[in-house]
Amino acid sequence: MPELLDELTEWLRIPSVSAGREDPEALRRACEWVVERVLDAGGAAEAVETGGNPLAVGELRAAAEGAPTVLIYGHYDVQDPGPPERWTAPPFEPEVRDGRLYARGAADDKGNFLPLLHVACRLAREGALPVNVRVLVEGDEETGGDAALRWVDADERGADCAIAFDSLMVDERTPALTVGARGTVFCKVSVRVADADLHSGLYGGAVMNAAHVLHRMLAAVLPGEDGLPPESLRAGEAPLSEAERDALADLPETATALAEAGTQPVAAGVDLHERTGAHAAVELNRFEAGEPRAVVPARAGATVSLRVAPGQDTGAMARELERLLRSAAPSGAEVSLDVHTADPALFDPGSLPLRLAAEALERACGRAPVPIRLGGTLPILAALSRRGIPTILSGFVLPEDRIHGPDESFRLESLALGERSAEALYGALAALGHN
Repeated sequence: MPELLDELTEWLRIPSVSAGREDPEALRRACEWVVERVLDAGGAAEAVETGGNPLAVGELRAAAEGAPTVLIYGHYDVQDPGPPERWTAPPFEPEVRDGRLYARGAADDKGNFLPLLHVACRLAREGALPVNVRVLVEGDEETGGDAALRWVDADERGADCAIAFDSLMVDERTPALTVGARGTVFCKVSVRVADADLHSGLYGGAVMNAAHVLHRMLAAVLPGEDGLPPESLRAGEAPLSEAERDALADLPETATALAEAGTQPVAAGVDLHERTGAHAAVELNRFEAGEPRAVVPARAGATVSLRVAPGQDTGAMARELERLLRSAAPSGAEVSLDVHTADPALFDPGSLPLRLAAEALERACGRAPVPIRLGGTLPILAALSRRGIPTILSGFVLPEDRIHGPDESFRLESLALGERSAEALYGALAALGHN
Protein backbone atom coordinates (compact mmCIF):
# COMPACT_ATOMS: atom_id res chain seq x y z
CA MET A 1 0.00 0.00 0.00
CA PRO A 2 2.88 2.53 0.39
CA GLU A 3 2.83 3.33 -3.34
CA LEU A 4 -0.93 3.88 -3.26
CA LEU A 5 -0.63 6.15 -0.23
CA ASP A 6 2.09 8.19 -1.94
CA GLU A 7 -0.09 8.62 -5.05
CA LEU A 8 -3.09 9.64 -2.99
CA THR A 9 -1.06 12.17 -1.01
CA GLU A 10 0.16 13.71 -4.28
CA TRP A 11 -3.38 13.94 -5.70
CA LEU A 12 -4.76 15.40 -2.47
CA ARG A 13 -2.26 18.25 -2.59
CA ILE A 14 -4.09 19.59 -5.65
CA PRO A 15 -6.84 21.93 -4.27
CA SER A 16 -9.45 20.88 -6.83
CA VAL A 17 -12.38 22.74 -5.28
CA SER A 18 -15.53 22.98 -7.40
CA ALA A 19 -18.16 23.68 -4.73
CA GLY A 20 -17.41 27.02 -3.08
CA ARG A 21 -14.29 29.00 -3.94
CA GLU A 22 -13.73 27.22 -7.24
CA ASP A 23 -10.15 26.81 -8.45
CA PRO A 24 -10.33 26.12 -12.22
CA GLU A 25 -6.58 25.75 -12.64
CA ALA A 26 -6.35 23.20 -9.83
CA LEU A 27 -9.36 21.32 -11.17
CA ARG A 28 -7.64 20.96 -14.54
CA ARG A 29 -4.43 19.79 -12.85
CA ALA A 30 -6.39 17.16 -10.90
CA CYS A 31 -7.93 15.93 -14.16
CA GLU A 32 -4.56 15.81 -15.92
CA TRP A 33 -3.12 13.91 -12.96
CA VAL A 34 -5.55 11.08 -13.71
CA VAL A 35 -4.75 11.20 -17.43
CA GLU A 36 -1.03 10.96 -16.69
CA ARG A 37 -1.51 7.88 -14.47
CA VAL A 38 -3.28 6.04 -17.31
CA LEU A 39 -0.73 7.10 -19.93
CA ASP A 40 2.18 6.07 -17.68
CA ALA A 41 0.62 2.60 -17.38
CA GLY A 42 0.58 2.20 -21.17
CA GLY A 43 -3.06 3.11 -21.68
CA ALA A 44 -4.81 5.76 -23.74
CA ALA A 45 -6.28 8.81 -22.03
CA GLU A 46 -7.25 12.44 -22.53
CA ALA A 47 -8.90 15.38 -20.82
CA VAL A 48 -12.26 15.82 -22.56
CA GLU A 49 -13.61 19.36 -22.65
CA THR A 50 -17.23 19.71 -21.50
CA GLY A 51 -17.96 23.42 -21.14
CA GLY A 52 -17.39 22.94 -17.43
CA ASN A 53 -14.56 21.07 -15.76
CA PRO A 54 -12.94 18.47 -18.04
CA LEU A 55 -13.53 14.74 -17.85
CA ALA A 56 -10.58 12.39 -17.48
CA VAL A 57 -11.35 9.59 -19.96
CA GLY A 58 -9.07 6.68 -20.68
CA GLU A 59 -8.63 2.96 -21.21
CA LEU A 60 -6.27 0.23 -20.08
CA ARG A 61 -6.27 -2.91 -22.20
CA ALA A 62 -6.49 -6.41 -20.76
CA ALA A 63 -3.58 -8.80 -21.07
CA ALA A 64 -5.67 -11.26 -23.09
CA GLU A 65 -7.91 -10.79 -26.12
CA GLY A 66 -11.65 -11.19 -25.66
CA ALA A 67 -11.71 -9.92 -22.09
CA PRO A 68 -14.82 -8.14 -20.81
CA THR A 69 -14.86 -4.37 -20.31
CA VAL A 70 -15.32 -2.64 -16.97
CA LEU A 71 -15.94 1.10 -16.61
CA ILE A 72 -14.62 2.70 -13.41
CA TYR A 73 -16.13 6.00 -12.28
CA GLY A 74 -15.09 8.60 -9.71
CA HIS A 75 -14.73 12.35 -9.25
CA TYR A 76 -11.68 14.50 -8.66
CA ASP A 77 -13.48 17.65 -7.48
CA VAL A 78 -13.91 18.38 -3.77
CA GLN A 79 -15.90 20.66 -1.49
CA ASP A 80 -14.54 23.97 -0.28
CA PRO A 81 -12.70 23.26 3.01
CA GLY A 82 -14.23 26.31 4.72
CA PRO A 83 -12.45 28.35 7.38
CA PRO A 84 -8.88 27.03 7.74
CA GLU A 85 -8.91 27.56 11.51
CA ARG A 86 -11.42 24.70 11.81
CA TRP A 87 -8.80 22.27 10.52
CA THR A 88 -6.10 20.77 12.72
CA ALA A 89 -3.70 20.97 9.75
CA PRO A 90 -4.01 22.73 6.36
CA PRO A 91 -6.65 20.89 4.29
CA PHE A 92 -4.43 20.47 1.22
CA GLU A 93 -1.32 19.37 3.09
CA PRO A 94 -2.15 15.69 3.72
CA GLU A 95 -1.08 14.37 7.10
CA VAL A 96 -1.23 10.88 8.62
CA ARG A 97 -2.29 10.77 12.28
CA ASP A 98 -3.42 7.77 14.32
CA GLY A 99 -4.02 5.52 11.32
CA ARG A 100 -5.87 8.15 9.28
CA LEU A 101 -4.96 10.39 6.37
CA TYR A 102 -6.33 13.91 6.89
CA ALA A 103 -7.06 16.18 3.90
CA ARG A 104 -9.98 17.57 1.93
CA GLY A 105 -11.00 14.83 -0.50
CA ALA A 106 -9.30 12.06 1.50
CA ALA A 107 -12.61 10.18 1.68
CA ASP A 108 -14.82 11.96 -0.86
CA ASP A 109 -13.83 10.85 -3.38
CA LYS A 110 -10.10 10.73 -4.10
CA GLY A 111 -9.17 8.21 -1.42
CA ASN A 112 -12.28 6.14 -2.00
CA PHE A 113 -11.88 5.98 -5.79
CA LEU A 114 -8.12 5.88 -6.28
CA PRO A 115 -7.60 2.16 -5.46
CA LEU A 116 -9.65 1.30 -8.56
CA LEU A 117 -7.35 3.36 -10.78
CA HIS A 118 -4.13 2.45 -8.97
CA VAL A 119 -4.70 -1.31 -9.13
CA ALA A 120 -5.76 -1.20 -12.79
CA CYS A 121 -2.61 0.76 -13.70
CA ARG A 122 -0.35 -1.56 -11.71
CA LEU A 123 -1.82 -4.69 -13.28
CA ALA A 124 -1.58 -3.13 -16.75
CA ARG A 125 2.12 -2.35 -16.23
CA GLU A 126 2.67 -5.94 -15.10
CA GLY A 127 0.82 -7.32 -18.14
CA ALA A 128 -1.67 -8.97 -15.79
CA LEU A 129 -4.87 -6.90 -16.15
CA PRO A 130 -7.69 -9.47 -16.52
CA VAL A 131 -10.32 -7.05 -17.91
CA ASN A 132 -10.35 -4.01 -20.14
CA VAL A 133 -10.74 -0.99 -17.86
CA ARG A 134 -12.35 2.19 -19.14
CA VAL A 135 -11.82 5.24 -16.93
CA LEU A 136 -14.28 8.08 -16.35
CA VAL A 137 -13.42 10.66 -13.67
CA GLU A 138 -15.39 13.90 -13.54
CA GLY A 139 -14.87 17.31 -11.96
CA ASP A 140 -18.44 18.55 -11.50
CA GLU A 141 -19.92 15.96 -9.13
CA GLU A 142 -19.97 18.25 -6.10
CA THR A 143 -21.84 20.97 -8.00
CA GLY A 144 -24.39 18.71 -9.70
CA GLY A 145 -22.97 19.09 -13.20
CA ASP A 146 -24.18 16.75 -15.92
CA ALA A 147 -21.03 16.37 -18.06
CA ALA A 148 -20.43 12.76 -17.00
CA LEU A 149 -24.09 11.89 -17.56
CA ARG A 150 -24.00 13.35 -21.06
CA TRP A 151 -20.81 11.40 -21.78
CA VAL A 152 -22.44 8.14 -20.68
CA ASP A 153 -25.58 8.85 -22.69
CA ALA A 154 -23.54 9.61 -25.85
CA ASP A 155 -20.97 6.85 -25.44
CA GLU A 156 -21.50 4.24 -28.15
CA ARG A 157 -19.26 1.52 -26.78
CA GLY A 158 -20.58 0.97 -23.25
CA ALA A 159 -19.24 -1.68 -20.89
CA ASP A 160 -20.14 -5.06 -19.44
CA CYS A 161 -20.42 -3.45 -16.01
CA ALA A 162 -19.29 -0.40 -14.07
CA ILE A 163 -17.64 0.05 -10.67
CA ALA A 164 -17.82 3.14 -8.48
CA PHE A 165 -16.22 3.46 -5.07
CA ASP A 166 -18.20 6.49 -3.87
CA SER A 167 -20.21 5.14 -0.96
CA LEU A 168 -20.15 3.99 2.67
CA MET A 169 -19.39 0.83 4.60
CA VAL A 170 -22.04 -0.71 6.86
CA ASP A 171 -19.51 -0.58 9.70
CA GLU A 172 -15.73 -0.54 9.98
CA ARG A 173 -15.50 -4.23 9.01
CA THR A 174 -18.52 -4.82 6.76
CA PRO A 175 -18.73 -3.57 3.16
CA ALA A 176 -21.95 -2.52 1.49
CA LEU A 177 -23.12 -3.24 -2.04
CA THR A 178 -25.52 -0.52 -3.14
CA VAL A 179 -28.26 -1.85 -5.41
CA GLY A 180 -30.42 1.27 -5.69
CA ALA A 181 -30.64 4.99 -5.07
CA ARG A 182 -33.44 7.52 -5.03
CA GLY A 183 -33.89 10.21 -7.63
CA THR A 184 -35.08 13.72 -6.95
CA VAL A 185 -37.48 16.44 -8.05
CA PHE A 186 -36.18 19.79 -6.84
CA CYS A 187 -38.81 22.53 -7.05
CA LYS A 188 -38.49 26.25 -6.32
CA VAL A 189 -41.94 27.75 -5.74
CA SER A 190 -42.66 31.48 -6.07
CA VAL A 191 -45.99 33.16 -5.26
CA ARG A 192 -46.97 36.77 -6.02
CA VAL A 193 -50.33 38.30 -5.08
CA ALA A 194 -49.70 42.06 -5.18
CA ASP A 195 -47.27 44.69 -6.42
CA ALA A 196 -45.93 45.38 -2.91
CA ASP A 197 -46.44 44.47 0.74
CA LEU A 198 -49.53 46.12 2.24
CA HIS A 199 -50.40 47.44 5.71
CA SER A 200 -52.12 44.64 7.60
CA GLY A 201 -54.39 47.06 9.47
CA LEU A 202 -55.68 48.67 6.29
CA TYR A 203 -55.91 45.53 4.14
CA GLY A 204 -55.64 42.45 6.38
CA GLY A 205 -58.51 40.01 5.91
CA ALA A 206 -59.59 41.64 2.66
CA VAL A 207 -56.70 40.78 0.33
CA MET A 208 -54.61 37.74 -0.53
CA ASN A 209 -51.59 37.04 1.64
CA ALA A 210 -48.77 35.37 -0.29
CA ALA A 211 -47.60 33.47 2.79
CA HIS A 212 -51.11 32.06 3.33
CA VAL A 213 -51.36 31.04 -0.31
CA LEU A 214 -48.01 29.28 -0.17
CA HIS A 215 -48.95 27.51 3.08
CA ARG A 216 -52.08 26.09 1.45
CA MET A 217 -50.08 24.94 -1.57
CA LEU A 218 -47.47 23.23 0.56
CA ALA A 219 -50.14 21.52 2.66
CA ALA A 220 -51.20 19.67 -0.49
CA VAL A 221 -47.82 17.94 -0.87
CA LEU A 222 -46.18 17.72 2.56
CA PRO A 223 -46.16 14.39 4.43
CA GLY A 224 -48.70 13.37 7.02
CA GLU A 225 -48.03 12.33 10.60
CA ASP A 226 -46.53 9.05 9.35
CA GLY A 227 -43.90 10.97 7.38
CA LEU A 228 -45.13 9.66 4.03
CA PRO A 229 -46.15 11.98 1.18
CA PRO A 230 -49.58 11.86 -0.51
CA GLU A 231 -50.30 8.50 -2.12
CA SER A 232 -50.18 9.90 -5.66
CA LEU A 233 -46.53 10.87 -5.06
CA ARG A 234 -45.72 7.29 -4.04
CA ALA A 235 -46.99 5.61 -7.21
CA GLY A 236 -44.67 2.95 -8.59
CA GLU A 237 -42.40 2.49 -5.57
CA ALA A 238 -40.42 -0.76 -5.95
CA PRO A 239 -40.60 -2.69 -2.67
CA LEU A 240 -37.50 -4.17 -1.09
CA SER A 241 -36.61 -7.62 -2.36
CA GLU A 242 -36.52 -10.52 0.07
CA ALA A 243 -32.73 -10.36 0.16
CA GLU A 244 -32.79 -6.61 0.82
CA ARG A 245 -35.36 -7.03 3.58
CA ASP A 246 -33.29 -9.77 5.20
CA ALA A 247 -30.27 -7.45 5.06
CA LEU A 248 -32.05 -4.82 7.20
CA ALA A 249 -31.09 -6.88 10.25
CA ASP A 250 -27.41 -6.32 9.44
CA LEU A 251 -27.71 -2.53 9.29
CA PRO A 252 -27.40 -0.19 12.28
CA GLU A 253 -30.61 0.02 14.34
CA THR A 254 -32.78 3.01 13.56
CA ALA A 255 -32.80 4.28 17.14
CA THR A 256 -29.02 4.17 17.34
CA ALA A 257 -28.50 5.80 13.94
CA LEU A 258 -30.93 8.63 14.69
CA ALA A 259 -29.49 9.20 18.16
CA GLU A 260 -26.01 9.53 16.64
CA ALA A 261 -27.44 12.10 14.20
CA GLY A 262 -29.06 13.99 17.10
CA THR A 263 -32.61 13.68 15.79
CA GLN A 264 -35.93 11.88 16.31
CA PRO A 265 -38.04 9.50 14.18
CA VAL A 266 -40.98 11.04 12.36
CA ALA A 267 -43.28 8.33 13.72
CA ALA A 268 -43.14 5.23 15.89
CA GLY A 269 -41.96 2.05 14.17
CA VAL A 270 -40.19 3.76 11.27
CA ASP A 271 -37.21 1.83 9.89
CA LEU A 272 -34.63 4.35 8.70
CA HIS A 273 -33.15 2.12 6.00
CA GLU A 274 -36.44 0.93 4.51
CA ARG A 275 -37.96 4.40 4.60
CA THR A 276 -35.01 6.08 2.87
CA GLY A 277 -34.32 3.22 0.47
CA ALA A 278 -37.75 2.18 -0.77
CA HIS A 279 -40.10 5.12 -0.27
CA ALA A 280 -40.58 8.57 -1.73
CA ALA A 281 -40.14 11.53 0.61
CA VAL A 282 -41.17 15.17 0.45
CA GLU A 283 -39.20 17.77 2.40
CA LEU A 284 -39.71 21.51 2.75
CA ASN A 285 -36.15 22.83 2.44
CA ARG A 286 -36.80 26.59 2.53
CA PHE A 287 -39.66 29.01 3.25
CA GLU A 288 -39.42 32.78 2.88
CA ALA A 289 -42.16 35.36 3.29
CA GLY A 290 -42.92 38.69 4.91
CA GLU A 291 -41.06 40.79 7.44
CA PRO A 292 -41.08 41.09 11.26
CA ARG A 293 -43.64 43.92 11.09
CA ALA A 294 -47.36 44.31 10.40
CA VAL A 295 -47.57 43.68 6.67
CA VAL A 296 -49.51 41.49 4.29
CA PRO A 297 -46.72 39.85 2.21
CA ALA A 298 -47.00 40.34 -1.53
CA ARG A 299 -44.50 37.59 -2.32
CA ALA A 300 -43.46 34.26 -0.83
CA GLY A 301 -41.10 31.52 -1.87
CA ALA A 302 -40.19 27.99 -0.91
CA THR A 303 -38.04 25.11 -2.02
CA VAL A 304 -39.57 21.64 -1.96
CA SER A 305 -37.74 18.43 -2.78
CA LEU A 306 -39.28 15.09 -3.62
CA ARG A 307 -36.99 12.08 -3.32
CA VAL A 308 -38.19 9.66 -5.99
CA ALA A 309 -38.01 6.00 -4.96
CA PRO A 310 -36.58 3.28 -7.22
CA GLY A 311 -39.30 2.10 -9.58
CA GLN A 312 -41.01 5.48 -9.85
CA ASP A 313 -41.27 7.57 -13.01
CA THR A 314 -39.48 10.84 -12.25
CA GLY A 315 -41.25 12.79 -14.99
CA ALA A 316 -44.66 11.61 -13.83
CA MET A 317 -43.84 12.47 -10.22
CA ALA A 318 -42.63 15.95 -11.22
CA ARG A 319 -45.91 16.55 -13.08
CA GLU A 320 -47.95 15.28 -10.13
CA LEU A 321 -46.06 17.48 -7.66
CA GLU A 322 -46.72 20.49 -9.87
CA ARG A 323 -50.40 19.55 -10.25
CA LEU A 324 -50.91 19.27 -6.50
CA LEU A 325 -49.21 22.59 -5.83
CA ARG A 326 -51.01 24.54 -8.53
CA SER A 327 -54.44 23.05 -7.76
CA ALA A 328 -54.18 24.34 -4.17
CA ALA A 329 -53.46 27.92 -5.26
CA PRO A 330 -56.44 30.29 -5.43
CA SER A 331 -57.42 32.03 -8.65
CA GLY A 332 -55.60 35.33 -8.98
CA ALA A 333 -52.37 34.22 -7.31
CA GLU A 334 -49.40 34.29 -9.65
CA VAL A 335 -47.47 31.03 -9.21
CA SER A 336 -44.20 30.03 -10.85
CA LEU A 337 -42.32 26.75 -10.45
CA ASP A 338 -38.71 26.02 -11.35
CA VAL A 339 -38.23 22.24 -11.46
CA HIS A 340 -35.09 20.13 -11.83
CA THR A 341 -35.02 16.32 -11.82
CA ALA A 342 -32.69 13.35 -11.53
CA ASP A 343 -33.78 9.74 -11.98
CA PRO A 344 -33.58 6.91 -9.44
CA ALA A 345 -31.73 3.68 -10.19
CA LEU A 346 -32.20 0.05 -9.23
CA PHE A 347 -29.91 -2.86 -10.08
CA ASP A 348 -30.63 -6.57 -9.74
CA PRO A 349 -28.46 -8.05 -6.95
CA GLY A 350 -29.00 -11.43 -8.60
CA SER A 351 -27.33 -10.36 -11.85
CA LEU A 352 -24.00 -11.99 -12.66
CA PRO A 353 -21.86 -8.84 -12.23
CA LEU A 354 -23.31 -8.07 -8.81
CA ARG A 355 -23.07 -11.71 -7.68
CA LEU A 356 -19.43 -11.84 -8.75
CA ALA A 357 -18.84 -8.52 -7.01
CA ALA A 358 -20.40 -9.74 -3.76
CA GLU A 359 -18.13 -12.79 -3.74
CA ALA A 360 -15.06 -10.66 -4.52
CA LEU A 361 -15.82 -8.12 -1.78
CA GLU A 362 -16.28 -10.92 0.74
CA ARG A 363 -12.89 -12.37 -0.18
CA ALA A 364 -11.21 -8.99 0.07
CA CYS A 365 -12.86 -7.76 3.27
CA GLY A 366 -13.48 -11.00 5.15
CA ARG A 367 -17.22 -10.30 5.45
CA ALA A 368 -20.04 -10.61 2.94
CA PRO A 369 -21.29 -7.23 1.71
CA VAL A 370 -24.76 -6.12 2.77
CA PRO A 371 -27.07 -5.10 -0.09
CA ILE A 372 -28.47 -1.62 0.56
CA ARG A 373 -30.28 1.21 -1.15
CA LEU A 374 -29.16 4.81 -0.81
CA GLY A 375 -31.64 7.45 0.23
CA GLY A 376 -29.62 10.04 -1.65
CA THR A 377 -29.26 10.61 -5.38
CA LEU A 378 -26.34 9.66 -7.60
CA PRO A 379 -27.38 10.73 -11.12
CA ILE A 380 -24.58 8.72 -12.77
CA LEU A 381 -26.30 5.50 -11.62
CA ALA A 382 -29.44 6.33 -13.59
CA ALA A 383 -27.37 7.16 -16.67
CA LEU A 384 -25.59 3.82 -16.47
CA SER A 385 -28.88 2.02 -15.84
CA ARG A 386 -30.41 3.62 -18.95
CA ARG A 387 -27.51 2.18 -20.95
CA GLY A 388 -28.11 -1.29 -19.47
CA ILE A 389 -24.75 -1.27 -17.64
CA PRO A 390 -24.98 -3.08 -14.27
CA THR A 391 -23.16 -1.00 -11.69
CA ILE A 392 -21.24 -2.13 -8.63
CA LEU A 393 -21.45 0.76 -6.17
CA SER A 394 -19.48 0.28 -3.00
CA GLY A 395 -16.89 2.16 -0.99
CA PHE A 396 -15.09 2.38 2.31
CA VAL A 397 -16.19 5.68 3.87
CA LEU A 398 -17.36 5.74 7.50
CA PRO A 399 -19.37 8.45 9.31
CA GLU A 400 -16.31 9.46 11.33
CA ASP A 401 -14.49 10.38 8.09
CA ARG A 402 -16.42 13.69 8.20
CA ILE A 403 -16.84 14.11 4.46
CA HIS A 404 -17.56 17.75 3.51
CA GLY A 405 -16.57 18.83 7.06
CA PRO A 406 -13.37 20.12 8.65
CA ASP A 407 -10.68 17.51 9.34
CA GLU A 408 -12.01 15.15 6.67
CA SER A 409 -10.02 11.92 6.82
CA PHE A 410 -9.82 8.37 5.54
CA ARG A 411 -8.63 5.31 7.45
CA LEU A 412 -5.47 3.73 6.12
CA GLU A 413 -7.28 0.42 6.67
CA SER A 414 -10.08 1.65 4.39
CA LEU A 415 -7.48 2.48 1.75
CA ALA A 416 -6.06 -1.04 2.09
CA LEU A 417 -9.56 -2.55 1.84
CA GLY A 418 -10.14 -0.55 -1.32
CA GLU A 419 -6.91 -1.83 -2.86
CA ARG A 420 -7.67 -5.48 -2.02
CA SER A 421 -11.26 -5.11 -3.21
CA ALA A 422 -10.27 -3.54 -6.53
CA GLU A 423 -7.89 -6.39 -7.34
CA ALA A 424 -10.47 -8.99 -6.29
CA LEU A 425 -13.17 -7.32 -8.39
CA TYR A 426 -11.08 -7.18 -11.55
CA GLY A 427 -10.21 -10.84 -11.16
CA ALA A 428 -13.78 -11.91 -10.53
CA LEU A 429 -15.29 -9.82 -13.35
CA ALA A 430 -13.05 -11.54 -15.89
CA ALA A 431 -15.76 -14.23 -15.84
CA LEU A 432 -18.19 -11.87 -17.62
CA GLY A 433 -18.81 -12.23 -21.31
CA HIS A 434 -17.04 -9.91 -23.75
CA ASN A 435 -18.79 -6.57 -24.42
